Amino acid sequence: MSEAAGAADGLPPLRSVVERDGLLARKSLGQHFLFDLNLTRRIALAAGDLSAGTVIEVGPGPGGLTRALLSAGAAEVVAIERDPRFTPALEEIAAHRPGRLRIVMADALEVDIAAIGTAPRRVVANLPYNVGTKLLIGWLANPAEFASLTLMLQKEVVERIVAAPGSDAYGRLSVAAQWRWQARRLFDVPPSAFVPPPQVVSAIVGLVPRSAPLAPADPAWLERVVAAAFGQRRKMLRSALRALGVDPMPRLTLAGIDPQSRAETQPIEAFCALARAYADLATVPRAAP
Repeated sequence: MSEAAGAADGLPPLRSVVERDGLLARKSLGQHFLFDLNLTRRIALAAGDLSAGTVIEVGPGPGGLTRALLSAGAAEVVAIERDPRFTPALEEIAAHRPGRLRIVMADALEVDIAAIGTAPRRVVANLPYNVGTKLLIGWLANPAEFASLTLMLQKEVVERIVAAPGSDAYGRLSVAAQWRWQARRLFDVPPSAFVPPPQVVSAIVGLVPRSAPLAPADPAWLERVVAAAFGQRRKMLRSALRALGVDPMPRLTLAGIDPQSRAETQPIEAFCALARAYADLATVPRAAP
């Protein structure tokens, strides 16, 4: 775990900051500290040009990635942290980079991220494991509000985000992400990069909003259809979709989908067609029990 780059930004090495302030990672908050500043620099560079707009970081902890973002040229970083123990470390960084770091002490789940700072907004974060997926799903629903998301999550979550039809990882999260975003797995991060080391491998995913969704669909209907289809993913669609309470056969026919196929084999465009079919036939009588 190299901290050789720590002196380059004129601040104390991150490990010494943690020891000085008596900061221990709290498992209840999903905290794992990144001490390797070469790695945090790599994450910051993966986010692209940060010289305009606002970079939003969730869960900065003692500020390893925060420092890398500022060193990479971020015009403004807004760091959202719920744990007040990290306030002195973050304030030290803010004082060293006047006018470029704003600290928001709050629970990110309760913050309207899209209202923070100025466009283009980019989220770059090592997300806490216990809330990472929940935060991501909320952001995925608002692609117009962000220029990009560069996120560290559990490797298995990233695999689900980027999974293609036909793979075991393909599911609801794959559809939610790829319908309106271009998703790319960038690189993996081993447990040894963290203190304390987590039980799982992490990975960095990059998401950029598409200029238009892969296919038209009402978001609410698409979510309902996908949830039902993957809720019983080993069943044929003609059976799994009965969870929606209406006869799926007319909808499958209208969408041009084989009733005997399974959810994991269908591309996102097929689910969009199915969502449109359900919306178009919403007044058809309910299926017999």
